[in-house]
Amino acid sequence: MTAPQTVLAVHPGAELFGSDRMFLESVIGLREAGLDVVVALPERGPLVPRLQAAGARVVLIPMLVLRKALLRPSGWGTLARDGIRGLVAAHRLLSRVRPAAVYVSTITLPHWPVVARLRRARVVGHVHEAEESINRWVSTAAYLPLAAAHAVIVNSEYSRETLVARLPALAARSTVIHNGVEGPDDPEPPRADLSGPMRVCYVGRLSPRKGPDLLLDAARLLAQAGAPVQITLVGSVFPGNEWYERELRETADALPDGADARFVGFDPDIWPHLAAGDAVIVPSRLDESFGNTAVEGVLALRPVVAGDIRGLREAVGDYASAVLVAPGDARALADALASLRMDWPSLRASVADARTRALARHAPSMYRASIGRAVAEAAGGRAGAPPSAPPHAGDAT
Repeated sequence: MTAPQTVLAVHPGAELFGSDRMFLESVIGLREAGLDVVVALPERGPLVPRLQAAGARVVLIPMLVLRKALLRPSGWGTLARDGIRGLVAAHRLLSRVRPAAVYVSTITLPHWPVVARLRRARVVGHVHEAEESINRWVSTAAYLPLAAAHAVIVNSEYSRETLVARLPALAARSTVIHNGVEGPDDPEPPRADLSGPMRVCYVGRLSPRKGPDLLLDAARLLAQAGAPVQITLVGSVFPGNEWYERELRETADALPDGADARFVGFDPDIWPHLAAGDAVIVPSRLDESFGNTAVEGVLALRPVVAGDIRGLREAVGDYASAVLVAPGDARALADALASLRMDWPSLRASVADARTRALARHAPSMYRASIGRAVAEAAGGRAGAPPSAPPHAGDAT
């Protein structure tokens, strides 16, 4: 019996936020395609046991993960150190694993497509970012390592347009595979009557670009207008952004009577929080390549209010239960929430149809099959039957 081809899958973190969950789904898809999967991560986290349960071998190695802080003069020393250590570690791992293909998740791992190509592995990049709003030269530099990829997967038409505008040569090598989004099996219907405070849920990174501060400002405006609101924020900050969480908490503490905010922190099980809420808010003020959280709100039978940004529009813009507002505008967000209360019967009636359509559009099984097929083809093989058992599952080394 022919041994399965080996794919090395590389990812910049080990948490369970949006891109981490999509990476897990990708690995499951690779395993279901009959591929042996080795995963390289820079750290240990809650993603590791999930990957091992999927049958992947997990190794922890030094990596250069591009963060904005590293591009400032104060971060150049760390940038150089991590770049050298990451380059050496990548070379050693490729020599040991000798994969047929390397699957590189996100554009924050710049040396991996180049090193893998030089080692004669087939390279598949997966773009989860649409960096249209930043300096054109900076965004082009961020995408440039993908020129070494044999194939590029992008998570939305918007992401593909942004990528190709920077690197036109990648047009023929790029394919859109929309994210597969898991939903609850039996979501609780929204409450029939919005008596008392409206319960609003935010899920995601606590970061300025995601806009949870806008939600707090909107809560203040609603309370001042006599419309009580309760905010639940589920998520945490990137290391180094602790200042932003402090500012959020200070803003929350200063909210007037009628507005309340609760910080839950990171929780991999988001569904109880969505079930306890009346609406899901995605108040992003800058580029979003897609909107997993917005789709999760639809799948949870909750109306969604989101910033009118291309990626979010592509994710939920044609659902009757979704409302798009001007990005970066707390007043527009407050007005949308006030309208949601007034239009509650019709919005509540629309959530079941929206969920049915989202289940068909974003079925994880379709996503996994598409990823497995794309990577298997890039590796020179074809997707086949999965192994009968995960032969290489084990502790991360």
